[in-house]
Amino acid sequence: MSDSHSHDHDDWPYPHPKQPDTEDSEFTDYMAMAAAVGNLLIEKNIISRDDLRGMIESIDSKSPADGAKAVARAWVDPEFKSRLLEDVVAAAGELGLDAGTIPIRAVENTPEVHNVIVCTLCSCYPRMLLGLPPDWYKSRAYRSRVVREPREVLREFGTEISNDVEVRVHDSTADLRYMVIPMRPERTEDLNEEELAALVNRDSMIGVTTAGK
Repeated sequence: MSDSHSHDHDDWPYPHPKQPDTEDSEFTDYMAMAAAVGNLLIEKNIISRDDLRGMIESIDSKSPADGAKAVARAWVDPEFKSRLLEDVVAAAGELGLDAGTIPIRAVENTPEVHNVIVCTLCSCYPRMLLGLPPDWYKSRAYRSRVVREPREVLREFGTEISNDVEVRVHDSTADLRYMVIPMRPERTEDLNEEELAALVNRDSMIGVTTAGK
């Protein structure tokens, strides 16, 4: 971390991911609005408390494995990759994956461009495909630093990006989420789709690491 930060982040993000700053744990305006909307929907009999609980449990049960399946298919099927880049939710549906209703944009890593995802406001994230966001993704340290010094933040995750590779930072919002299609590792031509999916980790779909690490 730079000297302008008062907290000690020497262990962030590895070996122990930085936990959210204490300010992040406060009951924010957005959390209050979410609670108010939920209560209003229940009072209007639009949904029940069981419906709301079921939706939350469904989201909590998601894992990065769904996103990994989509990436692996994109690696082996150029036409599917084109559809994934155009509309993640629709393309995921082709694989029987429920990506939710919020639009998700896929961005592809190439030898010329490396993409990384952040939500500078809070923790907007494609949870239906990647599961719950890691604590470090929600931390103020990550949210503030990755837009200012992305190469340094990536280096702290063990990801060295050459100076001749452009780094693009994408800011997820409540209306549009992002996910990264990482580059396919070398010497994986003989692997099947399931084996390829096993190489895709959560952090590579956020862009802070590469596939196979």
